[in-house]
Amino acid sequence: MPRLKLLRRVAVALAALLVVVIGIVAVLAVTWVRRPFPVTDGQVQVPGLTGKVTVVRGDHGIPQIYADSSEDLFKAEGFVHAQDRFFEMDLRRHITAGRLAELVGEGGVETDRVVRTLGWRRTAEAELPTLKPETRRYLQAYADGVNAYIHQAGSPSKMSLEYVVLGQKVPDYRVEDWTPADSLAWLKAMAWDLRGDYSAELMRARLASTMPMSQIDELWPPYQYATNKPILSAQDWSPGTAAPTTSSAGSAVPTVGAKAGTASKSGTAPQTGAASTTGTAPTKAGVAPAGSQLPGPGNKQVQQAYAAVSRALAAVPQTLGRGDGIGSNSWVVSGSRTTTGKPLLANDPHLGVSVPGIWYQVGLHCRSVGPSCPFDVAGYSFSGLPGVVIGHNQSIAWGFTNLGPDVSDFFLEQVKGRTYLRDGKQVPLTMRTETIKVGGGGEQTITVRSTVHGPILSDAIKGVDQAGDSPPVNGRRSPGAYEVALDWTGLKVGQTADAIFGLNTAQDFQQFRAAAKDFAVPAQNLIYADTKGNIGYQAPGAIPIRSRYMDAAPGYWIRPGWVSSWDWKGWVPFDEMPWTYNPSEGYLVTANQAVTASGTPFLTTEWDYGYRAQRIRDLLGKDDKVSPADMARIQMDTRNQFAPTLVKALLDIDLGHDDFTKQAQDLLRGWNFSQPADDSDSAAAAAYYNAVWAKLLDLTFNDELPRDLRADGGDQWMAAMASLLSQKGTSAWWDDKRTAGITEGKSEILRRALVEARLELTRQLGKDPSDWKWGRLHQLTLRHQVLGGDDVPGIVRSIFNLSPKEMPGGSAIVDANGWNAACTTVQPPDECFKNGAYDVDWAPSMRMVVDLSDLDRSRWVNQTGNSGHAWNDHYDDQTDAWVKGELFDWPFTRKAVDAAGGDTLTLVPAPNSN
Repeated sequence: MPRLKLLRRVAVALAALLVVVIGIVAVLAVTWVRRPFPVTDGQVQVPGLTGKVTVVRGDHGIPQIYADSSEDLFKAEGFVHAQDRFFEMDLRRHITAGRLAELVGEGGVETDRVVRTLGWRRTAEAELPTLKPETRRYLQAYADGVNAYIHQAGSPSKMSLEYVVLGQKVPDYRVEDWTPADSLAWLKAMAWDLRGDYSAELMRARLASTMPMSQIDELWPPYQYATNKPILSAQDWSPGTAAPTTSSAGSAVPTVGAKAGTASKSGTAPQTGAASTTGTAPTKAGVAPAGSQLPGPGNKQVQQAYAAVSRALAAVPQTLGRGDGIGSNSWVVSGSRTTTGKPLLANDPHLGVSVPGIWYQVGLHCRSVGPSCPFDVAGYSFSGLPGVVIGHNQSIAWGFTNLGPDVSDFFLEQVKGRTYLRDGKQVPLTMRTETIKVGGGGEQTITVRSTVHGPILSDAIKGVDQAGDSPPVNGRRSPGAYEVALDWTGLKVGQTADAIFGLNTAQDFQQFRAAAKDFAVPAQNLIYADTKGNIGYQAPGAIPIRSRYMDAAPGYWIRPGWVSSWDWKGWVPFDEMPWTYNPSEGYLVTANQAVTASGTPFLTTEWDYGYRAQRIRDLLGKDDKVSPADMARIQMDTRNQFAPTLVKALLDIDLGHDDFTKQAQDLLRGWNFSQPADDSDSAAAAAYYNAVWAKLLDLTFNDELPRDLRADGGDQWMAAMASLLSQKGTSAWWDDKRTAGITEGKSEILRRALVEARLELTRQLGKDPSDWKWGRLHQLTLRHQVLGGDDVPGIVRSIFNLSPKEMPGGSAIVDANGWNAACTTVQPPDECFKNGAYDVDWAPSMRMVVDLSDLDRSRWVNQTGNSGHAWNDHYDDQTDAWVKGELFDWPFTRKAVDAAGGDTLTLVPAPNSN
């Protein structure tokens, strides 16, 4: 046979074989992908049910669950959560228990060290017996439903595709049964990401070794109450308010909780005068009380301890997200100011971005609502936690934004051997041993040390040496080494789980406030509306009382742990927390801004500076009547409220004969300060403005900041820059320390920012500024939390990650698609996204508009979809609408749910399961 013909036959045979192999691989791939998809119609037996449960899933796979008892309802919720999101649930419980390495291998060890040191799971286990009996029953019923799914699925590969991939590294992984403590531990992760005044406290302490305190203070200017209004005016609430504020709704506010001045149930009685009575910005450091030796800011041992804690904090993965924008927007409008005649309530929490998204939409309905089965509620839940976190029931609606109070303090401890200094005496450390198992083989043992304040975080990073014995303190020898302990409300036993079920069943403002009293951590701004026409607000949370230190506001500086007078003094009583009911203005806006202008009770100095909140207030004030469509449009507003201040300064810069840069500068003339993704002149101006902003931050601040503390460009940095621009004198920040022998000054730094941004965008987007678009820079890639990173093979990432989306908005903007300006400069690779320096790293995690005139006319959308299964129809079926600002119908009543149609699954008791 001629050689050419033989080669052709071989080639044909190989091609045929390749087609067969590809076909087999494709079939196997489809089988592996589809194998975990949930059963959504027909009938499934669930052990322990006392009656039939109906699960109706509409067009977007959102389950509306109907049952005859509360226990059956939550058992079914656990089952459907697991059907759609079990890997996410399993990942969350491994993170919160400090057992991530068991699931993902060696890469999880560092996280486990930190989480075990913090003791999230231990706190959750301690909380469980303190909860109300019905809460414990609901948690157990939920766990039973999850376990019914686990036992029916059998092997991990039948639960989620992620297990197939991770099984290559951890082949012997087995899924454990779910427990109520697994659900409670997730609340600790929520509290961790939403904690207030945490990184700022540590940042100030680290900077104190390199610059004057007056220069540090310029980074945290006073809140401008006259410009950006707080949530509550003096007419809405003032300290000691007891009488109701009335409006056309005419309802009186009931008194809830302990009397003023008494202790909360989770703490000791507060000491009179312990809290700061002012809300003013901190001043320069002063003199500490007698007997307290304070470490010098340049002390090497102190800085080593601070650095160790910084690395420990960075090792904890995002659960809800972290960054400047981790907050939210919410507002509620009274019926007197709406087109419907009843209140409208909007909410869009700003959290980290991932696929699947953070929220799971669900409806929980007792077929006959009454004392034994009181639930008729729908909204956004967390997979792994029973109930609805944000949403509405048949009578009320509620929304959350992060209150952001200062609920944590670092304490510098002098440790010597197994003891630490306390009021002149060496007292024993509390110590325990933790064993971290590593999936695929091996284990590590750590020793967790704690003081009276909490765990020593400087222990949490492997290889960090102790600071050394007997370092000098204010020129004297001290008896031990410096370590850093953390006191944080999230490590105290609380009853937040009780609050969730209380909110789900509350029928009026009195019951709403009673539920809020239990909402310890994370402390949130709670807004309220009901079908009778009332609106309201409540600030809950476990808020510590502490004294001023170094002539600054409480919590502003790290404190010496060896003097007990600096310890927390108890908790702010619930009745002293701000609230209002039917305010005369007719609406309430919460967007992480200051709650009130009063400094009593002291909550924090670290408010969001209010750019988003004031913009929402301005938009609401434009119309006498607000419609549901108006509420949705406001959520998508992209105006940059800080831009007018900076643009004025930039246009004052004379560029001389630099026509090349002038061409870009001219984009800012006549700009309306909006930041659309792709809208001709506005999008071009937004692209240039943000590039200039990033360069300006780098030139002004980053030359003097450590790599991991560089300016991220959020509201704090906007307020700091606004203050610097308004000063007549010369701030040290205007000198770029990287240019030796040159003192630039404000005008030169602004000029260089304009020039460098022009050059950067020319390289990235082209020479003609009119062709620039903000969306080409500002993009979002929704990534899987475990299998979406660059250390994962590209073919695997392509299965789980979503394609990039061009995004509008930005940091401190109502449509808060935030980005980290520090990523435009050199950063550690784990702190910035790879695709682009302006990539979105937090965003509205969902949006909802509740219409209290007709709950079936409410609207909502999720960031991704309800399913956690890659390639499932509901994995990302809401993402495009979410990007565009579109909302979907939100049927609530049984009539509306049935009219919407969808799949119906019936859960029935298994034989002999009762």
